[in-house]
Amino acid sequence: MSAISVGQAVVLGAVEGVTEFLPVSSTGHLKITEGLMGIPVDDNAVVGFSAVIQVGAIAAVLVYFFKDIVRIVSAWFRGLRDPGERYHHDYKFAWWVICATIPIVAVGLAAKPLIEGPLASLWVVAGSLIVGSGVMWAADRMGRHKRGEDDTSFKDAMLVGSSQILALLFPGFSRSGATMSTALILDLDRVAATRLSFFLGIPALTGAGLYELKDALGTGTGALPLAVGTGVSFLVAYASIAWLLRFVAKHSFNAFVIYRIVVGVLLFGLLGAGVL
Repeated sequence: MSAISVGQAVVLGAVEGVTEFLPVSSTGHLKITEGLMGIPVDDNAVVGFSAVIQVGAIAAVLVYFFKDIVRIVSAWFRGLRDPGERYHHDYKFAWWVICATIPIVAVGLAAKPLIEGPLASLWVVAGSLIVGSGVMWAADRMGRHKRGEDDTSFKDAMLVGSSQILALLFPGFSRSGATMSTALILDLDRVAATRLSFFLGIPALTGAGLYELKDALGTGTGALPLAVGTGVSFLVAYASIAWLLRFVAKHSFNAFVIYRIVVGVLLFGLLGAGVL
């Protein structure tokens, strides 16, 4: 019997798709939703399922930014063959994404028992939602929003990429929130910060999903719920990406900050009352 039903997979896929790239913590929202549905959040099959359906959201990024990705990958291959092409920003950017993924991979492998054990607690999620909100609020005000995507550097990519570790260790902090906040502190504008967050998330989240696939299938999660959850995640995430890029072009992150605080406080209340 599958640890997660098809109906639950639809709900979790929708939650993943909406929240993966919004700075509100997809992991946190998935764990809250799982708790409300009576699904054990620290079960290996459930942890694996959550990682696998992220691949649907990543597929949405690949489709949405297909032209950009083809341009960057093509520049990388040209640069490998022709030293004269290595001055191109796209060639450098491809290497930066690769290098910036190494820290989160190393920490993810080393801290896997903690990530899937004690740190999977809903208490950690609630605290991380609120603390992450403070970081986002400060970053949005500290940043001068004066640098665009073409102004990014290797240092920017490494710092922003390494900040993903916060979300890995503290579910609820939000990978998008951590990366966008770091990019804002480095004075990137909101659109550049958001796009950089998308690109840096592609290898990390794809790798995590593929790494967990075997465990997810081997611990009681059926192939059908995984397929349904991933498909729903893709469709909802695509719409979410399009909306977010339009939103950040004209608005601050205040709405996300307030929302995260409300959810964090509410979650503390539900946990304290024994509802979750």
